[in-house]
Amino acid sequence: MSNQNIWFVTGASKGLGLTLVKKLLSQGYKVAATSRNISDLENAVGVTSDAFLPLAVNIKSEESVQQAIEKTISTFGKIDVVVNNAGYGMLGGLEETTDQEARDNFDVNVFGSLNIIRKVLPYLREQRSGHIINISSIGGFVGGYPGFGIYCATKFAVNGFSEALDAEVKPFGIKVTIVEPGYFRTNFLSEGSLIVPKNPIDAYQNVRDSQNLHQNQMDQQQAGDPEKAAAAMIKIANQPDAPLNLFLGEDAYQLAHQKIASVQKDLETWKELTTSTGF
Repeated sequence: MSNQNIWFVTGASKGLGLTLVKKLLSQGYKVAATSRNISDLENAVGVTSDAFLPLAVNIKSEESVQQAIEKTISTFGKIDVVVNNAGYGMLGGLEETTDQEARDNFDVNVFGSLNIIRKVLPYLREQRSGHIINISSIGGFVGGYPGFGIYCATKFAVNGFSEALDAEVKPFGIKVTIVEPGYFRTNFLSEGSLIVPKNPIDAYQNVRDSQNLHQNQMDQQQAGDPEKAAAAMIKIANQPDAPLNLFLGEDAYQLAHQKIASVQKDLETWKELTTSTGF
């Protein structure tokens, strides 16, 4: 692929999505970018150009997503790279997170991405090419963090359907990459971006400690540079053999290895019991 390719990026008014859109435009790519509020998106990107198509999209609405895909095709003629970036963090213990709060996180992080995939695939299958990049998290591979159960569950879901998607669309010449970042210095942990439960339970001190750590100590101190993360995504989009899993950040690299080692230890320790269950 080259900078002649057309990118479609969701959740582009802030965070990693915004950094990616700015970098793509600076390198000559044509970009359709979505956000719930088009004014916020236009102000954040700060570029007026025929190469930039800002779109107000509610990713929870199939109709809204369909209109955005059609507008992009009618404007640029095609879509080559789709980045499912829209999403938000949820930090609350499982017992204190309401059914609605949990479903809201799944509606955006999981079902929103599925809406994009479902509506763009007819075009990608027809052109027999394309690359779907689903932004997950190291929390979609390692889930042992107090307070992040629902968020990690949404990202585990993204990893799960992305692996199946990769197997399903490979015959059509379409690539899939799961991006699993560690901590990057975006607004992910800032007030208004990281959602906490409305009815916290005092007994969960470990969750409150995690909340305090992330919101008051780690915010804007993260080691990861979003500019370098965006550059990495552009690089893999230009590779014919793009990876299915792209971990980003030294922390993500170490945590992924720890998870793999832990699973391998359980497999070998309990091998006899595990393999004893056949007829």
